[in-house]
Amino acid sequence: MRAASRATYKAAAEKLDGVARSSDPAAIATVGDELLSVADLLGREPRLRRAVADPARGGADRASLLDGLVAERVSADTRSVLGVVATGRWSGTGELLDGVEQLGIDALLASADGAGDLSEVEDELFRFGQVVDGTPELAAALGDVTVAPLTRMTLVDSLLDGKAKPITVRLAKLALAGFGGRTFAGGLTRLVEVAADRRNRQVAYVTVAKILSEADEQRLGARLAQMYGREVALKVTVDPAVLGGVRVLIGSDLYDGTILRRLIDARHALSGK
Repeated sequence: MRAASRATYKAAAEKLDGVARSSDPAAIATVGDELLSVADLLGREPRLRRAVADPARGGADRASLLDGLVAERVSADTRSVLGVVATGRWSGTGELLDGVEQLGIDALLASADGAGDLSEVEDELFRFGQVVDGTPELAAALGDVTVAPLTRMTLVDSLLDGKAKPITVRLAKLALAGFGGRTFAGGLTRLVEVAADRRNRQVAYVTVAKILSEADEQRLGARLAQMYGREVALKVTVDPAVLGGVRVLIGSDLYDGTILRRLIDARHALSGK
């Protein structure tokens, strides 16, 4: 986001935090669902999106326009957050849409946090992504944009019903709908990172040939936290193809100490490539 959009999003997020502090997890989850419904409306209605983001209109006028459309459909708490959204400045219609969608996600994660489920939601999203990645037929079915999102969401329900937190299911469906213009896999990955960030942690994607012991995980996590000056959430994938060692991707930094990587480097050295 550009500066104007960041400032408005920050103000709306602060308003949302105030709502979350005074609401129970179920109520703030409802706010999240309502904000995402408004984001969906803005996504479907480009004229409305342009009107709400139009810098030539006064903030009160923009707020009145949006509130008039949603007042009977959403709670007073949601309306208060949308009031900040509409009176603020946005650098473009796309940033307005992204901002409202992100606020909806923030509310759902605040609900999970309030219920003590945030870490579990984060892990469930990651594990679901692993299951999908490891099953080509499932990945193809969920990623097929020629199939209506509602049909694919029904598949997500059948896979996760009774096996994951309701917030996890809601976020997985959001990824399926193309969160932030991303692919399904990309949306899931981003949501894992947003959840970790709310816990003030950075995600480290770790690939190993066999399951790490709890002690090894703790040592690796402590070492990465020391390097990055922040707690780290390890997301471990077991891939026998790497043969041994550890590969870690954290942000844009890749540390590859796997046996497979060493063999590839040795092959290139011998071949002169």
